[in-house]
Amino acid sequence: MGLNELRVADSDADLIRRFVNALWVEEGLSENTQKAYCSDISLFAVWLSNTHQKALCEADTGEIEGYLALKYRQKASERSSARLLSSLRKFYLFALREGSVDRDPTASIEAPRIGRTLPKTLTEKDVEALLAAPNSDEPLGCRDRAMLEVLYATGLRVSELVGLKLGQLNLRQGVVRVVGKGSKDRLVPIGEEAEDWVNRYLKTARLAILRGRRSEYLFVTDRGAGMTRQAFWHLIKRYAFLAGIRKPLSPHTLRHAFATHLLNHGADLRVVQLLLGHSDLSSTQIYTHVAQERLKDLHARCHPRG
Repeated sequence: MGLNELRVADSDADLIRRFVNALWVEEGLSENTQKAYCSDISLFAVWLSNTHQKALCEADTGEIEGYLALKYRQKASERSSARLLSSLRKFYLFALREGSVDRDPTASIEAPRIGRTLPKTLTEKDVEALLAAPNSDEPLGCRDRAMLEVLYATGLRVSELVGLKLGQLNLRQGVVRVVGKGSKDRLVPIGEEAEDWVNRYLKTARLAILRGRRSEYLFVTDRGAGMTRQAFWHLIKRYAFLAGIRKPLSPHTLRHAFATHLLNHGADLRVVQLLLGHSDLSSTQIYTHVAQERLKDLHARCHPRG
């Protein structure tokens, strides 16, 4: 939706264009993000003009709060309201720098609190079905089973999994060395089951897939290259379908299951933090909201009326 279609006053339209251009120059925002900012400010400009007969540079705090309240009554989500306020803040800071306004009318407005989205996870039964879905008698199926087993056993990010190189694996100690976000190394145990599948893959399937070629990557494609995140994500979706799992999945689904199931079985939150490679414990704490099985079980076993 363009500025002309919204019938924005010329002076406001010119200021909005300069604002969006400045965003592009200063922050390198994508075209879609620029359009979102333009739409947010333009819709507010039309409302302000129609309701209060004012231009954007004449708006006060009360009028902006009134517009946000209107959006709330129209069932705008907290996330949409937060994005709208963020758009208005950026716009008025730009206008303040330009000298178009002498104060920021959004400065005293509190942003809505957005609850963190709980990660989607799988039950242990779902995971067992997913792990058993590949045909492990075939080289590629054996590779896929080994990858799924490692992913669930370690909680690696998909990008960390597909990027694993042979030198990062130490089967004698049963650990894998992972280079995570911020180039931080961590050692993660892979467990006996995943270790067995990796051994089986290395002894037979990997050699059959490479057909005499060499690769530094642990998990390879039939072209002898390392696998991409997108390719592995398509494999997960295919195996989930074969396993009869109809829940919404994300590339992090097995990572979430890894963390949730560890907590369900009594793991310490800080241990899970280290295994996941989270620098901040708050990133891990969200899993305590998901691990309801453990809480229910503890209540049933320990409470007098459980």
